[in-house]
Amino acid sequence: MEVFRFCFVVAIFALLSALAINAQVPEPAPAPSSDGVALDQGIAYMLMLVALAITYIVH
Repeated sequence: MEVFRFCFVVAIFALLSALAINAQVPEPAPAPSSDGVALDQGIAYMLMLVALAITYIVH
């Protein structure tokens, strides 16, 4: 009888643990602060300004 009670308690504990683990929903990841487009665009603008300056100096 003692073994049966122990197995029953272990089974209930395992069931509750499994339910508790499944109940924990991870929060969604935060949105990226920069997806790289702004950085690429900034580099492109700087290169255009450099090209404009070189063109101005050469002519």
